[in-house]
Amino acid sequence: MKPKLFNIKMLAILAIAATVSFTSCKDEDDDEIKGEKIVVTGNITTNTTWQATDTVYMDGYVYVKSGAILTIEPGTLIKGITDSKAALIVERGAKVIAEGTTQKPIVFTSEKPAGQRQPGDWAGIIICGAAPINQTGGTAEMEGGTGAQYGGNNATDNSGILKYVRIEFAGYEVSSGNEINGLSMGGVGSGTTIEYVQVSYGRDDSFEWWGGTVNAKHIVSYCGGDDDFDTDNGFSGKIQYGLILRHPDYADKSDASNGFESDNDANGSGNLPFTQATFSNITILGPYKTKDQAGVNPNHGNGLRLRRNTRINLHNSVIAGFKVGVLLEGTSASLYNNGGGVIKNTALVGCLTNFKPGNTDPLTPEQFDAMWTAGTNTIHSENSDVNLTNAWNYTNVNPMPLTGSPLLSGANFTGMNVWFETVTYRGAFGTTNWTQGWCNWDPQNTVY
Repeated sequence: MKPKLFNIKMLAILAIAATVSFTSCKDEDDDEIKGEKIVVTGNITTNTTWQATDTVYMDGYVYVKSGAILTIEPGTLIKGITDSKAALIVERGAKVIAEGTTQKPIVFTSEKPAGQRQPGDWAGIIICGAAPINQTGGTAEMEGGTGAQYGGNNATDNSGILKYVRIEFAGYEVSSGNEINGLSMGGVGSGTTIEYVQVSYGRDDSFEWWGGTVNAKHIVSYCGGDDDFDTDNGFSGKIQYGLILRHPDYADKSDASNGFESDNDANGSGNLPFTQATFSNITILGPYKTKDQAGVNPNHGNGLRLRRNTRINLHNSVIAGFKVGVLLEGTSASLYNNGGGVIKNTALVGCLTNFKPGNTDPLTPEQFDAMWTAGTNTIHSENSDVNLTNAWNYTNVNPMPLTGSPLLSGANFTGMNVWFETVTYRGAFGTTNWTQGWCNWDPQNTVY
């Protein structure tokens, strides 16, 4: 074991009230460390900066405590130590300012070298805020065994900034059904900025919102293990421009893996606030490039799984290449059939089955067709009908619609909140590929 060398200059810069070890030089046997190797564990209680000139290693749970601000410089590389349950947990009243750039994204990834990384190598990022949730008492403990609390009555609560950030190979299973996702947001308020965030090769969900009011733009879920976008416990934010691309090999080991999964809460209660977020311009691509594709993991599920009294809204989007396009379960079936939640101006494309009714309170296929048509939604038989450039290329993704694609028109923002940008196209892309420069489509083989 190497001795712990405490660098006075670095202590002054980092000001971490935590257990921190430093090595003053690069390990000769590790060609993926730049600058000093900074190992962090425990509590951050004062304002702290992680510098881009060094490589930061998280060992176990790292808590940013209430009142503290963690600033992460553009281009900083943060690695989670394998099997340590490495996670960054931003508690209520704390902030993380992680604002990268197109040229210098901030990267959270596995400590393993190129070619050896796997989903679940480390845990993930958890942000807890004080915005409303629908749980009894107005607060709850975050999933994952961290002890962190979320929820409150401050809808505009500010937990900081995540911008031009990549999160790779996260998703730790603490126990069966109790996992840490790529990016978990509990009661996060609308004062928080979430823009240009890519979660890749997570073991569990890529993005999960438990209540809160936070908005987001330009987010990517790539080759996720379980659900890509999961909404629960009264989430009521607004999301525009999102890309989901599932890999045929990767799915949850025990549960159906979906593009969207949404519940009002785990019991399907009528607790307020409802899970009633609004999504627009989302490209939701399943594992089937073609309907006759062989070898797809059987645990892949639905483009949309809407259940347990959820009322989320989806506008101006495209759902393509899933085993089932839309699954409406329980009370949510009648809710959507009667306008309690809406799906509008959205294309359903190349799914093996367009619609599947739930086991209770099911819609008939005829009722679903009527609901779909009333929302001016469209159905296209094959993925090739919508003319995407090369979306299912898993090392160099190009999801742009080609000239003549029906997705380049058909969007409608009538009655939607002024927060949304008005565009003509459905799905996440028109004529600008906003993933260029900062997304990584082959993180397994990237030498950092």
